[in-house]
Amino acid sequence: MNLPGIRSRARGAVTVLALLPLLALTACGSGDTGGTAAVGAQASPAPADDPVAAVREVPSVAALLPADVREAGTLKVGSSVGFPPGAYYPNGTDKAPEGQDIDLADAVAKVLGIRLERQDASFETILPALGSGKYDFGTGNFGVTGERLRTIDFVTYINDGQGFAVRKGDTELTTEVTDLVQLCGLTIGTGAGTTFEATLTARKDVCAKAGRKPYDVKVYSENAATLTALQQGRIDVIMSTINGLRHQAAQPASRTTFLGEFHRLDVGFAFKKGSPLTKAFQAAVNELIEDGTYARILEKWGTSASAIDTSRINPPEHT
Repeated sequence: MNLPGIRSRARGAVTVLALLPLLALTACGSGDTGGTAAVGAQASPAPADDPVAAVREVPSVAALLPADVREAGTLKVGSSVGFPPGAYYPNGTDKAPEGQDIDLADAVAKVLGIRLERQDASFETILPALGSGKYDFGTGNFGVTGERLRTIDFVTYINDGQGFAVRKGDTELTTEVTDLVQLCGLTIGTGAGTTFEATLTARKDVCAKAGRKPYDVKVYSENAATLTALQQGRIDVIMSTINGLRHQAAQPASRTTFLGEFHRLDVGFAFKKGSPLTKAFQAAVNELIEDGTYARILEKWGTSASAIDTSRINPPEHT
């Protein structure tokens, strides 16, 4: 659930619009997004409702922040911005990004009584930068995995995961992918530094064990490049986030078919190990769940099926 983040916006959108008419794909995956914006994402307007507008500071939750943070009143967030419903630039503009991750981060900040200094960053650069203090936390549909928990703290806010999609009408794969053996002999496109890449790499021997030709993995630093490769037939299937692929396939002009959920993962705000911010963020997410704002945000972005009952700090990876 993470794909590399977007930095070039309007200019990149013009290029990709010419290549991929009316495509939309979220790019976060356990971690969601490329440096060039894809068509459907950029052409899509944001929903008009604003459940974050009514959120107010909750002093008892804000008090959980370190004193220096309360005094400064700001936090730096490294934000991987890609495609709906996670985070994207509506209509190919340079205006503020929209999406589920944007709304949730902004709502948490309002509960805590702070402002966010959002910096766009490619997905694969955010987690390493947390340790250096470049960002106080990161967003980008970062999935909670055992490997990441060694160096990163997470505060969960949704349950998403890994899925697959193909070109509409493709005959190579027509049923839900429940076993990687189904991909043997095919070429899979996915994002750099994501849980998708890690899963495919770690389990590449499944085809040899089954006596089948191995699958090939093509890694892209930009989601738009992955989509282009799929539409041009250079890859057979995309592995990305469940919510993103589902959103894409639901678009009237989409040329992709969602092949179901492969593996669920908790998704969370990411912090450097030992961060003093996690308890405050957890309490803020739980406040939003309790007062109903959380449900309204997910309803806005069509991700209600991924709702969690309570936020957790560093839960074990789903197996």
